[in-house]
Amino acid sequence: MIALPQASISPPLRSRDLGGRSVSVGVWLFIVAMLVGLMVVVGGATRLTGSGLSITEWKPLTGALPPLGDAAWFDIFAKYRATSQYRLINQGITLDEFKILFWWEWGHRLLGRAVGLVFAAPFVVFLLTRRIPARLVARCFGLLALGGLQGLVGWWMVKSGLEGRASVAPERLAVHLGLALFLLAALVWTGLEAWAGPPPSRGRTRQASGVLTAVFTAGVYFQCLLGALVAGNGAGRVDTDWPLMAGRWFPADYWHDGLWATLAHSRPAVQFNHRLLAYGLLLAGLTLVMVRSAAGAASPTLQRLTVVCAFLLLVQAGLGVGALVFGDPLGLALAHQANAALLLGATVAMAWCGRRG
Repeated sequence: MIALPQASISPPLRSRDLGGRSVSVGVWLFIVAMLVGLMVVVGGATRLTGSGLSITEWKPLTGALPPLGDAAWFDIFAKYRATSQYRLINQGITLDEFKILFWWEWGHRLLGRAVGLVFAAPFVVFLLTRRIPARLVARCFGLLALGGLQGLVGWWMVKSGLEGRASVAPERLAVHLGLALFLLAALVWTGLEAWAGPPPSRGRTRQASGVLTAVFTAGVYFQCLLGALVAGNGAGRVDTDWPLMAGRWFPADYWHDGLWATLAHSRPAVQFNHRLLAYGLLLAGLTLVMVRSAAGAASPTLQRLTVVCAFLLLVQAGLGVGALVFGDPLGLALAHQANAALLLGATVAMAWCGRRG
């Protein structure tokens, strides 16, 4: 009997996992992150077309199938006609017009199911073949749980628009978008961890750089939440002059009934807050570029990522101003949201690189 060399019976690509590193796992997580970014854009289109309340039930499994036959269409249309949105905004629309709304929301939900499948199926395979670095297994289980939670939060958001409102509650929209973007950021970070392997020992310089970029990334994330409040309140369609607001630097009707009502529901307030943080982030991004270029202490990769983030900030500012002054057209609004997701992913990569030094 001929004895086979030990290497020949080792699992394929075993060498990629040495040292807690797996390129294949990193690529998988990056693909899922891109799909989550696509979900954010499709979700934005669903909101902008007023389609989010067209499906009044949450059926995680059977809801994957669209209505089959005229009877099913009439049934789901009848349920929509019982909503406040139909009575206050879309009363009198035909079944064919309703179908346009339906397909946007159904597509958004179907894409969510697809993202879950693209994550779960490879996850099981990677677990069984032991190709996920041991230090990242718990994180991947956490990502799976976040994905499931996102579905629940999405339905919680939709329910707010089915209970005496013609649209979803802005704060629930912010939670839904915030969780999606947090999942995107966590996927990018974990993907980089899998791709690069365990971190080296960190000195003081690396720690300081990591803190600086982490704070900046947190600011970008918070700005996205403010953007969700702007979207949820339709605040992008008021005070459409720039750089002033209704001819003033500070809107005269900023304050509403109480602090929470002002911060979450006052249309001039949420737009002003979103503008103000945008100016701060733009200044901070350009400052980071100048400081790191002058000091020359950062790694070349970190310097390049800093420039990319500053460029994306400039693009984001231009898209935001354009969407505002042109009345929030669908194309510009979606480009603004897509670039926000891209910007967050880039700042997460910059924060990761800054932490590594």
